[in-house]
Amino acid sequence: MPRKLRIKIITNPLSGRQTNLQLVNDILAHLSDAQALLRADIFYVGEGHHGSDIAQDTPSDTYDLILSVGGDGTAHGVVNGMMNGNIHTPLAIYGGGTVNDYATAMGLPSDPLSFSQMLIDGNTTDVDIGRAGDRFFLNVLAGGLMTDIAYKVPSDSKATLGKLAYWIEGALELPAGLREGVPIHVTCNNVCFDSEALLFIISNSTNVGGFKNLFPLAKPNDGLLDVFIISRLTHGDVLPLIGKALAGDLLRNENVLYYQTSSLQISTEKGRSVRLDLDGEEGPELPVSISCIPGAVSLIVPFTEK
Repeated sequence: MPRKLRIKIITNPLSGRQTNLQLVNDILAHLSDAQALLRADIFYVGEGHHGSDIAQDTPSDTYDLILSVGGDGTAHGVVNGMMNGNIHTPLAIYGGGTVNDYATAMGLPSDPLSFSQMLIDGNTTDVDIGRAGDRFFLNVLAGGLMTDIAYKVPSDSKATLGKLAYWIEGALELPAGLREGVPIHVTCNNVCFDSEALLFIISNSTNVGGFKNLFPLAKPNDGLLDVFIISRLTHGDVLPLIGKALAGDLLRNENVLYYQTSSLQISTEKGRSVRLDLDGEEGPELPVSISCIPGAVSLIVPFTEK
């Protein structure tokens, strides 16, 4: 007999292309059919709320796992709640949003039957979490001139282009003077440097903005953050840059600075406001200290052959 699970489900019922309520029902039906379900408590989050408080209030002896059903923003809220509440209950992520970068990068099942079997198997791996000031991010931190544009992108545009492509294409709509980038000062491993950044991205996995293998060297449990900074672009630079991103070859572009680190600090010139994006959600402003917290969350993942 399989183990009988006690599950806390946190979901945004209408995110992404599908109704997440149906996905939740399908998962619960499969678990019930397999006689693997003891208890399931469902908590709903709406627009502007991402489940942080719900996840934070999770007694350690009440549930066998927390299940996030929604997009990257839903998982972001759940992870922030778990980190703030020092919650060590294993986490499962069903990518029911538009892009689902992290779930895709981790090879998590996208159909309810396979996902339910993964929950029954209960295989886990400890994954790193990024920290930016007093906020946490599961997959990506981004900042620069294009970040504010990204908040306004309709869901169908994100699904077609991916958020990163929209940021870069949006640069062509800006006045020429603004395409010089945002002045940032970076301190990393006792080395300081300045850059005019159109966009800077810090990632925990290979997938960002709908692009697979954008960070081909990234690993979710290596204790390192993968950083790249895109410098100012001309009109002629944009399409080749997007082409290299689609091909997973962005790191060899002359407009991209790439490195790995466990921590860094980023600031900008006094009086300038630069808002950060954390997992697709509005984050803090610069200046900010950013660090990797190794193995902070136990993530339920499929078994893989050695």
